[in-house]
Amino acid sequence: MFNAGTDTSSATILWTMTELVRNPSMMRKAQEEVREAAKGKLQVEESDLLGLTYLRSVIKEALRLHPPLPLLVPRATIEDCKIRGYEIPRGTTVFINVTAISTDPKSWENPEEFRPERFLNSSIDFKGQNYEFLPFGSGRRGCPGINFSVVIVELALANLLHRFDWKLPEGMSVGDIDMEEAYGLTTHKRTPLCLVATPVTG
Repeated sequence: MFNAGTDTSSATILWTMTELVRNPSMMRKAQEEVREAAKGKLQVEESDLLGLTYLRSVIKEALRLHPPLPLLVPRATIEDCKIRGYEIPRGTTVFINVTAISTDPKSWENPEEFRPERFLNSSIDFKGQNYEFLPFGSGRRGCPGINFSVVIVELALANLLHRFDWKLPEGMSVGDIDMEEAYGLTTHKRTPLCLVATPVTG
């Protein structure tokens, strides 16, 4: 459980930073929100997270486009059932493709576009009640570490944005960022993200 929680959280942080550096105006907006919430502090604390609505929307959008477990954990049917005319026998292994669900144009406008604003005035959340957005699964078999991992991701990202300005290395442009995914249970970037961090003073 510990390995699964840390691996998926680090992947989410990496994908979120990747999307932000590809969208500088969104990066600035998230930084402004975080720096205002933690004004006068060396670091963002858990008590500061409540007001970070834009950052939370950024994380949701990153989870929508890059769910840590794109096929969730396999399930097995406990009895024979029929779904849309298909007979599914008892004991069948079932995979839920949450990537396909969260980029379905029937549920999402411009589904391939990174647009955190879609979550700002929306009640859609990742707690398993909105079936168009299930990065943590749903029901009894949903991710047991959701509350822990969400706070860890929010705190880590908030502090990265609070204490540093971020840019691509000299000579590299947004178009040079490789967005290919690596194969594995958890969705990681195929190539590491390389950024230049400049400490923020004052």
